[in-house]
This record gives sequence, structure tokens and C-alpha cells, in this order.
Amino acid sequence: MKVLVINTGSSSIKYQLFNMETQTVLCSGVVEKIGEDHGYLSHKIFKDDGSTLNKEYEGKIEDHQTGFRHIVEHLINDEFGVIKNSSEISAVGHRVVHGGETFKSPAVINKEVIEAITENIPLAPLHNPSNLTGIEVAISVFPESKQIAVFDTAFHQTIPPHAFMYALPYDMYKKERIRRYGFHGTSHAYVSGKCAEFLNKPLDQLNIITIHLGNGASMAAVKKGKCVDTSMGMTPLEGLVMGTRTGDVDPALPFYLADYLNMSLKEIDNLLNKESGLKGLCGTNDMREVIEKKNSGDKRAELALDVYNYRIKKYIGAYYAALGRLDAIIYTAGIGEHSPEIRKQSCSGLDNMGIIIDDNKNNSYRNGVSEINSDNSKVKILVVPTNEELRIAQMTKKIIDGMNS
Repeated sequence: MKVLVINTGSSSIKYQLFNMETQTVLCSGVVEKIGEDHGYLSHKIFKDDGSTLNKEYEGKIEDHQTGFRHIVEHLINDEFGVIKNSSEISAVGHRVVHGGETFKSPAVINKEVIEAITENIPLAPLHNPSNLTGIEVAISVFPESKQIAVFDTAFHQTIPPHAFMYALPYDMYKKERIRRYGFHGTSHAYVSGKCAEFLNKPLDQLNIITIHLGNGASMAAVKKGKCVDTSMGMTPLEGLVMGTRTGDVDPALPFYLADYLNMSLKEIDNLLNKESGLKGLCGTNDMREVIEKKNSGDKRAELALDVYNYRIKKYIGAYYAALGRLDAIIYTAGIGEHSPEIRKQSCSGLDNMGIIIDDNKNNSYRNGVSEINSDNSKVKILVVPTNEELRIAQMTKKIIDGMNS
């Protein structure tokens, strides 16, 4: 079975084609700057001998339909294609950012599913419309393939009401669906499963804190395999300090900015989402640059790292309390997987909680699932590379297998 995983943005399409018999990537790529004067496609083929072949296309890509046509042309090209025709693709798995309370698991896409995704647009106005565009175009381009929606919010739908409710008038939840939803669910779910495999224990017997640190960042408390809390809220702005997002702030801050600095709602939204976080504190949202600046004596960069790590540490403490017992902490995503300094500093001072990093293991980590805690740490500390696309492909295959059984 071959499964194509699609992540459609407003002006881009990311894709990976998986051979699900071997759970390997046949090819991956991205179409960028759709609708602009100069578009771009980058296509990478993964060969059986471990080598790769890269192909590129440059030129105007008028719309998503054209973008998908270019993808198909690269998939079946005689010179560097990986399939003979589009009918070889059994299913297309679509990343959909927001499923609201409607979807607790992946869904076969039909008219009702499309209507439900549309109804959730107010909860993700920047993402769901693009996801819908990808679905509609993929249906026309791959008419023989099953279309499956995998929702980033679904993993968090096991969070109990006392953790997802905001202390607002109750009708605002019932009528307007204002509550905590959480994001990065596909990543949190994937690394939780890999942790269970690595520890050789059933997932439903483990309590885990998962820490997804990329330009966007979030944490989740996973109790016996089910998410019971997460740091992002109704939007991806809440929670940890991120590359350009504030994370947790006083809810009255926007009123102050409006009343005393005469900022518009649009300006406040841009400030909190795009000009804050690490970028706001020290001028860059690239963690590698932040660490370099700190090591060169930049005090603002040092402060930015202190704020960043302290917020993670606070959530570790909070989630330990919520779980009652902790078996493992997982670091994942770009920063989580590649920054030993962040892993060390965010766990520093937690020895009394049984959380102790081994500096040699932490600094020598390179790839794969690996344990970086000291031998006398009561809690396992793991680095687990995330693979959201593979998780989407696996869930898509599971749905297709269920339909065929």
C-alpha cells in the first residue's frame, strides 16, 4: 500500500509518499509560493541503496490545482518517478489542523466531513481553509484514492472538562465552543508510542510528559496513553515561550496595549503571534542564533533562554502534579532533538523530583530514540525524533485496513 501524506498551506503544499509495507518514504517534497510570480517545487527521491535524488522546478504555479499537477508529474516521471500512475496511491492522508470537538479520530472524507471542517474554520481561520483546498484538489487529482483527514487536535480530545474549560460564562463554551483544544497532537501521539516501544512497556501503563519544541512549542501530559492536559489552548498562542509567540501572558495585556499604546486589534495580534517570544526578547527566533549570542555575552539572549527554559520547567512541575506519577519525559522536534543546552537547562534543579540528566549522554546524543537521564534518575528522560507524516500515514492505513476487513 502506498499512502501520500499532504499538508496544504495557503501558498504551499508539503507531501511525502510512503510504502506502508516497509513504512519507508519513497519521496518527499514541497511546492511553495503558489499564486505568486515565481513558484518553486523541490522533490527528493529516496533510493533503496540509501542515496537520494533531488529534482527542482521553478516557474509560476497559478493555484493549488496546478501545484498538485506538478507533484503528480514528479511522482510518475519516467526519469525519477516512484510510481507508474496515480492509481498506485491507495490513499491520501490530509493533515487538518482543527477538528474542534467533532473529530476524536481520523475520518474518511465525505460531504459531511467537509462540512464539519468548514464549520470549524472560525477556530482555525488561517489553516482550515487551506486544508480544505488541499482536500478538494486532491479528490480531483487522485479520484481513485481514498481521502482521509487526520486532525492535529484529535489526540487532545481525551482532556477532561476541568482541564479544557476556561472560567468564562458557561454559555460561551456551549454556544461558541470556546475551550482549550491543543495542537501538535499528531507529534505528541507519535512520540508517546515510540517511548512505549523503547521502554518495552504498554503505553496504557505509562505516564509521560511530551515536550515538542520547534518554532512553535507545546507540552502534553499523557496518562496511561491518553492526553489529560496540554499547554496550547483555543489557539496555538497559549503556553510555552515560542520563536515569535508570547505563550502565557496576563489576559488583560491586550486591553493595556489598546488603551495606553493605541494599538489596533490587528497590531496586537501581530505583536503577540509574530513579534514576541524569542524574537521579541533578543531579536531572533532561531534558537541556534540565540545560543550563539548568549555564548558571546549577549545579556538579552541570556534572558531569553532563562525565560524560555523556566516556562518549560514550570509546566513539567504542573504536569507532574496532574499525572501523580511520572515515568518519562520526552524531548522532540527541532529544538527538542538538537539542543542539549535547552534539554539540560529546562530540567536543571529538578533532582528532588527524580529528574536528573546525564551530561555525557545529553551532549553526545545524535539521532534515534535515546535515553539521556542519569542512572540514578527515577524518571526516564528521552529524546525521540518526531515523525508526524509517518503517524498520519499509519493512521490513514489503519482506516483503510478497517474499511477492507
